Amino acid sequence: MAWQEFDQARQSIEQIIPYQTRRAELLSDGFDPYRNPAVTILSWPELLQKFATADVLKTGILDSGLQACLAAGRRCTGLSISVRRIARQRQGNFWLDSLSFRREVLVTGWTFNALIVFLDDLAIYRAFGGQPKIEELSITRNPLGPIQAWGDSVGGLLLR
Repeated sequence: MAWQEFDQARQSIEQIIPYQTRRAELLSDGFDPYRNPAVTILSWPELLQKFATADVLKTGILDSGLQACLAAGRRCTGLSISVRRIARQRQGNFWLDSLSFRREVLVTGWTFNALIVFLDDLAIYRAFGGQPKIEELSITRNPLGPIQAWGDSVGGLLLR
């Protein structure tokens, strides 16, 4: 489960068919929390905390699978998947960057998160979200360049 793009992650979650897909299938497909650091095991109390608010339970807004799971107690568990693919690339003037006057960093990539809820060993709910495209330009300006960092060091010594 080494997704290189957001759509690959989305497709793997969309292949999970509620009330048909078994936990063993998902573990063999790479959703194993003991082998994949992006996967976290969620217990029933953690799921209850995510979904159970008085208004939601009273009005029946929750998906029927989630309602059944929350009613089942400890037989209800889940997996949380969180993946970040972020690249940082320095841009701009080499000398201004090297001397700490101005640093430009282009941040690109994507983030993905998903939730799979199980009743015993049967997947009964799945959802995903995230940010399919990240593109940010971070600019840090230090008008005094390398001398600017000295102010913090010297100021601390003077105040003693």
